[in-house]
Amino acid sequence: MKKSLLLAATVLAAVGFSSMSAAAQDAFRIGLSNGWVGSEWRTQMIDEAQAAAQAWTDAGVPVEVVVQSGNVDAQGQIGQVRNFINQGVDAIIIDPNSPTAFNPIFSQAAARGILVIATDAEVSSKDAIYVGIDQKEWAVQSAQWLADTLDGEGDIVAINGVAGNPANEMRVEGYREVFEQYPGINILNEANANWDQAQGQQAMQNLLATYPDIDGVWVQDGMAAGAWRAIMADGKEHDIAATGEIRNDFMKTWKENELNSGASVNPPGVMASALNVAVLKLQGQEFKDDIFGGVYGNAIYIPIPFIDNDNLDERIAEGEGKPGYWSVTDIVTPEEAEAFFK
Repeated sequence: MKKSLLLAATVLAAVGFSSMSAAAQDAFRIGLSNGWVGSEWRTQMIDEAQAAAQAWTDAGVPVEVVVQSGNVDAQGQIGQVRNFINQGVDAIIIDPNSPTAFNPIFSQAAARGILVIATDAEVSSKDAIYVGIDQKEWAVQSAQWLADTLDGEGDIVAINGVAGNPANEMRVEGYREVFEQYPGINILNEANANWDQAQGQQAMQNLLATYPDIDGVWVQDGMAAGAWRAIMADGKEHDIAATGEIRNDFMKTWKENELNSGASVNPPGVMASALNVAVLKLQGQEFKDDIFGGVYGNAIYIPIPFIDNDNLDERIAEGEGKPGYWSVTDIVTPEEAEAFFK
């Protein structure tokens, strides 16, 4: 995994597409569908995908992206996909609002010869594949950190994202599975704060008012910075262990206040990774027979980085000069994506 789009572009130029098919000079048009714009993470996701497309173009393979991004429900996002089909794109990359609602429209896309790749959240359609992290494992990783930090005992609370969102539901399943293995860990309450920092802070304030003696907090990214603000305002930053955030501003707060935190990374680069896979597939490459897994059997999982006090300084250094909302990222480069193909 490479940690910057600049490096991805360098790799593209260096390999000169020597291992790619003769169709490498074809131009491709790819639709990017985002059904929720409630965080800067999603903005960074789109930006990195656009930069990945530009890297292909700069290296001699013209890739145009068409972006549809907005706060819509599943039906509204189906409309985005339908628009892409009508525009005759070569591929659609979607961060989906539902795991199952897109099955009919994805079937229509496949019938038109359009490649469909979901990212960030898995989908059940047999006419689509998934390229991204294993969201359940993302939660397992950070929940295990919290369980280990508490030595398997303590009262905890959980703050989750958007109820019903496929990524959220897989994460909830993941942390519950871990904590069930520890009879000494009690989940006192679970709240939803919609991956919003302000809502995360309010939810944490409410939970602290109800449960003033909690030992730990499992909170998803997008809300962790807010949750930690509430913990610090209550003067309990050294009494509570809580999962953290991958944003630049929070990591600095984490270090300055010596917080007891750990964070699984869901890199905003997942859509760029999916785009790199899409272009290779559009060039005629075939996936390896055993590459797919996941709950629906159509997933290509990419690595999940983890941040704790052992590598916090390294991750802070990566964000040097970047805005506070910038999130730690990772991208599967075209060269690395070649490993998914025969």
